[in-house]
Amino acid sequence: MTLSMYTASVVPATRTLKALSSILAKAQAHCQARQIDEQAFLSARLFPDMFPMVRQVQIATDMIKGGVSRLAGVEIPRYEDTETSFAELQARVTRTIDYLATFKPGDFDGSDERTIQIVRSSGTVEYVGLAYLTEQVLPNFYFHTTTAYNLLRHGGVEIGKKDFLANH
Repeated sequence: MTLSMYTASVVPATRTLKALSSILAKAQAHCQARQIDEQAFLSARLFPDMFPMVRQVQIATDMIKGGVSRLAGVEIPRYEDTETSFAELQARVTRTIDYLATFKPGDFDGSDERTIQIVRSSGTVEYVGLAYLTEQVLPNFYFHTTTAYNLLRHGGVEIGKKDFLANH
């Protein structure tokens, strides 16, 4: 049995983004119920040199939409990083879910062997598609979604592993 690049990327990312959306909704409800300013959570960091929670969500969505776009050989949609509320983060996550839904399995044919070039300030880095997905895109996507979850959980939002894994 082989695992397609679509099944390895779009399917689990969609599930995780839906879980993230649910987690963000619980955080927003938590703030409303306890009369907590959302900014306390949106600007929270695990350590001073880490990005705040809002940026974790932005990076997670950027990572997955950029990754699948490169693998499918299409232009990456650009999102402005201007979110300042849970509602705006929810909209960003929903927009990313909707974008992932535009892809079909055939869009990724041959992408496991496709050369992916990433231009960085230090120069251009090349990956082979499968390694790009498994060593760059997915680890970064999960790192940032997990960090957002951890920040909210640390702040007292009543969420657990079942929320993150979307085991309802």
